[in-house]
Amino acid sequence: MDDLYRDYILEHYRRPHNFGILEDPDARFEGANPLCGDRITMMLGIRDGVVSEVAFTGRGCAISQASASLLTDEIKGKPVAEVAGLTADDVLDLLGIEISPARLKCALLSLDTVSHALAERTKGAEAAAGVPSDGAATAALAERTKGAEAAAGVPSDGAATAALAERTKGAEAAAGVPSDGAGA
Repeated sequence: MDDLYRDYILEHYRRPHNFGILEDPDARFEGANPLCGDRITMMLGIRDGVVSEVAFTGRGCAISQASASLLTDEIKGKPVAEVAGLTADDVLDLLGIEISPARLKCALLSLDTVSHALAERTKGAEAAAGVPSDGAATAALAERTKGAEAAAGVPSDGAATAALAERTKGAEAAAGVPSDGAGA
């Protein structure tokens, strides 16, 4: 049975679904795993609150690329709220194999990237509408990421979370959105 799942992962790695570029995505984010060099850019087309089209580009290990392929299949046609609610366990279930703590960041890079794309889209819409941000959404995303890492036994020095918070504060400041720094 294990060989079947390995073949399944390798098939998605060799022939990824939804690999390519969306010309005018509504949400886009480039994620990276500095531990191994994986990079993924997720692009989402959103119509009437539903992910109507999705594409990704990137390079990396079989786990990160297969995860992105599987996740894009999973989210296409789903409401944005449902996609935003996906968890690490959902992605690990899609992969169908046991993932070691060392490979967990590879497996979850696609989910992290989609989450950031949606968060930036929301932040951009709020800023355009003049809605102030208190950093609560950023803090919640950071806590969710730390919680998933801790639950999986992945050691974290908090540097990635701190970098995300700083980048978010910088983006808020550049957009003129007031922030109390709660995301830091």
